[in-house]
Amino acid sequence: MNVVVWNEFRHEKENQVVADIYPEGIHGAIAAFLQKAGHNVTTATLDEEQHGLTDDVLNQADVLVWWGHKAHDEVQEEIAEKVKQRVLEGMGLVVLHSGHFSKVFKKLMGTTCDLKWREADEKERIWVVDPSHPITEGIGEYIEIEKEEMYGEHFDIPTPDELIFVSWFEGGEVFRSGATFKRGRGNIFYFRPGHETYPTYYHEQVQKVIQNGVQWAANKGTPKFVYGNAQPLEEIKEK
Repeated sequence: MNVVVWNEFRHEKENQVVADIYPEGIHGAIAAFLQKAGHNVTTATLDEEQHGLTDDVLNQADVLVWWGHKAHDEVQEEIAEKVKQRVLEGMGLVVLHSGHFSKVFKKLMGTTCDLKWREADEKERIWVVDPSHPITEGIGEYIEIEKEEMYGEHFDIPTPDELIFVSWFEGGEVFRSGATFKRGRGNIFYFRPGHETYPTYYHEQVQKVIQNGVQWAANKGTPKFVYGNAQPLEEIKEK
């Protein structure tokens, strides 16, 4: 399938720690393992024309993977609205880590998408709470990440259609770290881990979840909706 990985690509240019971890950018690291899984993967970044999300790119995309953090406000409203519309039309969307605050995700959720956070090199244990879900295929009872940024409840999102993962952090907080939503014909998967100063996207189980999420989010041929004035299916007899 055609997968587009979108990334701000700002931290890697401005922070040597991030550049050392992701020399090809976060988008490059994610694209590499998705390509290895057999997908046709392209990347797009904030500073490209139209943020790399032209009509042709979006119209051909089966799934868009979104990573953003420090420059959410720089995403043009017109582009964010266009992405939202493509999701409603059936493009899958996988939102990673601080993409929860992106214009695209907030538009689709209709809430602030706010949360608690802390950077303290904490252990994160991501518990599988829906082991029957296809996104958890190949994952055991939990994923353990040695060091990550903490996200804590309350996470201001609508009640998920499906809750798949719940994280526990060394400092005591918990977080709904894997959730799915349906909007129009589109499938949305939010997955929490992935702070830029940690090598989280090299973690094999994190990669597996994202691969599974991309596969799940792709439209499976959902029929297009028909709206507006409709002709009767049966003859209506005059009263």
